[in-house]
Amino acid sequence: MEILTTKIHGAGGLSLAAEVIGGDNAMPVLLAHGGGQTRRAWKRVTGDLAEAGYRTIAIDMRGHGESDWAASGAYDIRDFASDLVAIASGMECKPALVGASLGGLAGIIAEGYLAPDTFASLTLVDIAPRMEPGGVMRVVGFMEQHVDTGFSSPEEAAGIIARYMPHRRKRGAGEGLRRYLRKKDDGRYYWHWDPAFIRNIMTTKRSDPAHQDRQFDALSDAASRLSLPVHLIRGGSSDLVSEEAVAHLRDLVPNTEYSDIADATHMVVGDANDAFSEAILDFLTRHHSPQGTTA
Repeated sequence: MEILTTKIHGAGGLSLAAEVIGGDNAMPVLLAHGGGQTRRAWKRVTGDLAEAGYRTIAIDMRGHGESDWAASGAYDIRDFASDLVAIASGMECKPALVGASLGGLAGIIAEGYLAPDTFASLTLVDIAPRMEPGGVMRVVGFMEQHVDTGFSSPEEAAGIIARYMPHRRKRGAGEGLRRYLRKKDDGRYYWHWDPAFIRNIMTTKRSDPAHQDRQFDALSDAASRLSLPVHLIRGGSSDLVSEEAVAHLRDLVPNTEYSDIADATHMVVGDANDAFSEAILDFLTRHHSPQGTTA
């Protein structure tokens, strides 16, 4: 199936890279990746959804991949949420939103606060308002590592990733990995995302210890306002979303449907793509016809 690589506008006209698969009149599914990822995180998922008749729009979030960096360093969750609202507002049919980690948090804020009734449904991929601090720090700690020094080669970067995800088969330094790196004039390789993104997170955490509690309260309040179909897909071995966090979300949003993917970590899609696709297609086909009408 043909893949259209294009640019779409986020908030304030920020240019975001996107890959679109599927017919123009099909039900749109907007996919927003997690921090440090790109639209390639959904590569197999988009094919599965398109084969089922949906139109998928997988984006590079602001400051990631081939999308523009925010010149002002605007990387608050609300900024990412505003991008999702801007994208959806340009569609003829309300999209189903699938958000992993950062993308899911942005979805909660977008639908719960910024623009209710923007999305037809919301799928949260291993993310919830309540997050385990240790899991959060493991993720942001990995992203902060080497942000200034970079790597001498893609092979060195592959080794760092292997240590971060020891449960995965070691990834070679092929073309796929190179898409996540930028080679600068000093000859070293750096992650593809804007360093200001992770610096803003770490600076806030170090200077304002109460920030995480306020963020939890804001996310919980936004989630409590959700009235659309919600689906939480959790990695069974996640260190970021606990069973208590699942229960908390279901208290806030009683209609939440829940899928637990055994043996998957926070990186659910990469760990168990087939099981993930099966779970998301089960949810989508029960709520949305591929032809674009809500079931």
